Amino acid sequence: MEKAEKAETAVNEGERQVYDEGDRVWSGSWVAERLGVELVGDDRLTGLLGLALRRNPKRAHLLVSNVLGKHVPQSPSVVYGYGVELGRRVRELLGAEEAGRAVVLGYAETATGLGHSVADGLGLAPYLHSTRRPVAGVATAGGFEEAHSHATSHLLLPEDPALLGGDGPLVLVDDEFSTGNTVLNTVRDLHARYPRRRYVVVALVDMRSAADAGRLADFAEEIGARVDLVAAASGTVRLPDGVLEKGQELVARHEAESAAAGDRSSAAPSWPVAQSPAPPHSGVALEADQEADSSGARGTARPAPTGPQPDDDGTAPHTTRIDLHWPAGLPDGARHGFTPAHRARLEAALPAMAARIAEALPHNARRVHILGFEELMYAPLRLARELERATDIEVRYSTTTRSPVLAVDDPGYAIRTRLAFPAHDDPADGPGERYAYNVAGAGFDAVVAVVDSAGDTPALHAPDGLLSRLAAHTPRVLLAVIPSYAPERPSMLPEPLRGPAFSSYAPEEVGWLLQDLSDVTLEAPTEEREEAIQSGGAHYAESLPVEYQPTEQYQELFHAALKESAARIAQAVGVVTETVLAERSPRPVLVSLARAGTPVGILMRRWAQHRHGLDLPHYAVSIVRGRGIDANALRWLARHHDPRDVVFVDGWTGKGAITRELAQALEEFEKSDGITGFDPEIAVLADPGSCVRTYGTREDFLIPSACLNSTVSGLISRTVLRADLVGPDDFHGAKFYRELAGTDVSVAFLDAVSARFPEVADAACAQAKELLATDRSPTWEGWAAVERISEEYAIHDVNLVKPGVGETTRVMLRRVPWKVLARAGAGSDLDHVRLLAEQRGVPVEEVDGLPYTCVGLIHPKYTRGATGADGKAVSV
Repeated sequence: MEKAEKAETAVNEGERQVYDEGDRVWSGSWVAERLGVELVGDDRLTGLLGLALRRNPKRAHLLVSNVLGKHVPQSPSVVYGYGVELGRRVRELLGAEEAGRAVVLGYAETATGLGHSVADGLGLAPYLHSTRRPVAGVATAGGFEEAHSHATSHLLLPEDPALLGGDGPLVLVDDEFSTGNTVLNTVRDLHARYPRRRYVVVALVDMRSAADAGRLADFAEEIGARVDLVAAASGTVRLPDGVLEKGQELVARHEAESAAAGDRSSAAPSWPVAQSPAPPHSGVALEADQEADSSGARGTARPAPTGPQPDDDGTAPHTTRIDLHWPAGLPDGARHGFTPAHRARLEAALPAMAARIAEALPHNARRVHILGFEELMYAPLRLARELERATDIEVRYSTTTRSPVLAVDDPGYAIRTRLAFPAHDDPADGPGERYAYNVAGAGFDAVVAVVDSAGDTPALHAPDGLLSRLAAHTPRVLLAVIPSYAPERPSMLPEPLRGPAFSSYAPEEVGWLLQDLSDVTLEAPTEEREEAIQSGGAHYAESLPVEYQPTEQYQELFHAALKESAARIAQAVGVVTETVLAERSPRPVLVSLARAGTPVGILMRRWAQHRHGLDLPHYAVSIVRGRGIDANALRWLARHHDPRDVVFVDGWTGKGAITRELAQALEEFEKSDGITGFDPEIAVLADPGSCVRTYGTREDFLIPSACLNSTVSGLISRTVLRADLVGPDDFHGAKFYRELAGTDVSVAFLDAVSARFPEVADAACAQAKELLATDRSPTWEGWAAVERISEEYAIHDVNLVKPGVGETTRVMLRRVPWKVLARAGAGSDLDHVRLLAEQRGVPVEEVDGLPYTCVGLIHPKYTRGATGADGKAVSV
């Protein structure tokens, strides 16, 4: 029979290979005997699966597939054949018409190649796999958690947002179906956005318990959709009581014994074909891992810690690069989607690419391993299968992985050897170890490592990197690099505006996601604006108030207040920043709500630099009450950053209107754009209204930046949203008041506060630690107080009640004030408010039991006839 014909019957051959065990030892017997774990079900199970132990606090055992191509090197025709056969079964289940409308979704990292293969068997189905690698500029179309996994978070990053939006069947592919939790999480997330009538779950093995099987049926009934299951084999895992603790003890004991023995080599294992298709080891000595946090069990393979340096071109010694001539623009996988057209291009290019690999191999190579790279499973698999089809070489295939698994050199254990090496693709979750199992000592004449260009980094070629690890166990290492595919999404949105062209802040301090309307006349007298706003004739964001020019006395008050409160503000900045770093993201993207949030965002950025050496990105965006946040700014952020890292920042909370506005706007944005991940929780310097969980303080005290307008905010106006100026593809607008540079104190304010960081650092960190351990749930106390005041003073409109020192100051500077309510005994925090009230003829009433230091009341029945000729307020 010709080689190609043999490949077409690979599934049958693979079954005979893994099921015809005879007197061979099952590769799960070592774990089963020591932990009492049992596989119960189809006769196929012990051929398809072995068992190992992993260092994972959530699950002790690991089901190790012999036909997946992840942990156990296997014939690529067997690996590919299993996926294709499952896809054909799905096509038969759905019928030709529904199969033609199906979309396949695979799970990272283990099932990315399997999902590809299922899509190939299904026919003309487009394919997408989840990813744990955020890609700048690509918006997320969903995400979910895999609770038992070593790395839990999955992202969906389709290039075409409509890929998941059809009503055809969705086929979900994973290597094993154990509890069903991952699938339920996925379907729940996607069904809310893209409801459909039918789902098909595909797995190599269905290992659910009877109770879990019932959960899936109940869930299908709950969402009103049909859910089918297709698997190569089924059964269940019986776990005795205490198996997790017992497994952890077993792993710890083996590591301790190995470390105590100081054993630097282990005997070459002799693997039966049933458990690993590779023949016995060639006698290569294995060097045991002696590092503290890595498994020290026999069979864990590492070369000596010293080694040759990379060559001048950055390639590790003893490594040969292969130029595959990968087709330009062809995706390396389905992280952003893989269409039937992509598949056709790959099929056409495979023979030539496999020939280039064959030409680069040693002339006497008889056993060759193709090693893929984490989520990059399909392209290496297809290259390996084509090499197997076109040559007489014995080809095996597997990939590297994130999962830490104990290696035990025993015929009854699935993971015989382990190579450990540092991550080499700058992962979003930080550096860490990665692994290649059952490759060391397997007697391969050559190993071809296939990585994408994102993984072709100095870490790959370093003395302790993957290529050097492989070189210790095979005569020849070859490297094939596939270009990492990144969707090209030309954006009509401009880059952020920065100082000194826009604002008096340094360019690195903040990027403004706004358009410059400096040349447009937008200012209107305060009285005219107020009448138009209250009559419903205009929105407050359609015009700007005339910028208040502070008197000399008022400026003196500002500087006195700044001197008095700088340390207090600095400590609040430290508390809120430390809270964000601990709870939200280790490298947050700060996004201030312009403009009151902007000085706070800059101060938080400065704190992160001062205390942690972090250079955090910081932007300012517009949010308008009643109109929501600037959706184009969100689109820009999603294309350049992971939305999950974005932390919205504001100066303070009043009654919480903006907090609610942001939450509602983000919910609507998710529905309209399908972009998820933005967290509506705002981080603020002061939260007197108890509206948020992330704050520096809940005290209502004077933040001097509230005393002024643009001259303490980089000379930038309030944001503007007017239909004739801001189109559907534009950012909201704002003005840069260059002419006010003589009275600008924006940078002086920042410098005065950040100069106090060293003296408050310890106290701020201690306070943040205390807050993190407490219940900070919002009580919305401020909202309740505002509603009460609105009724007591017969205003009947909460939008005209502005609580807190900051909001009261805004009323005095921008609106037509009616009254100021001051808490009895309020001290110097209100000096500037009293001065403004005196200048505008506004009464100040002292009130007992006020939850805020003060509350500003906007004139509730304002017309221009309700004020005197000088614009001062009069009684209603």
